[in-house]
Amino acid sequence: MNTRRRGEELEEAILQTAWEELVNVGYQSFTIEEVAIKAKTSKPVIYRRWANREELVLAAIQKNMPKPVGDIPDTGDIRSDVIIVMKRLNDTLSKIGAETLHGLMSVLVDIPFSEILNMRRTNTMETIIKRAIGRGEIKEEKISERIVKLPIDLIRHEFLTTYEPVTEKTISEIVDDVFLPLIK
Repeated sequence: MNTRRRGEELEEAILQTAWEELVNVGYQSFTIEEVAIKAKTSKPVIYRRWANREELVLAAIQKNMPKPVGDIPDTGDIRSDVIIVMKRLNDTLSKIGAETLHGLMSVLVDIPFSEILNMRRTNTMETIIKRAIGRGEIKEEKISERIVKLPIDLIRHEFLTTYEPVTEKTISEIVDDVFLPLIK
């Protein structure tokens, strides 16, 4: 009986093994050779699907990255909604790790950071802001594209510069001391 995996089944096994290897040894020690051994396949099989280590790491992250929990928050309060989104992002970044993100960014220089993680957080922020405008919490004329992106950009910056998960205190400071004063 032939138990050789092919197609989607093989790709799934490789991506799962790559994710586990990334979590266990980190980006710097991650090798295609080790993934091939642990996935019970060969390096040529992996290289037929992904041209290099970075493409495999990126595919493993995108496949295994925690999905956003629930829908776009709608608590009736912009502060609460933004904090929920920022905590979710912080959890996602923490699972991937700063070392991995820095490694990918240093190699995948033509891909914006948000695309590396296949993030759709800007649309989330736009929705939260539109709802807050509709409730009369904030004024539409104070909103720019930069302001919409600001909370997410600041949490990514904090994470990437400190190599640590962002504290709840820092998240509150970003929202209360930087973001909200700009939009109210």
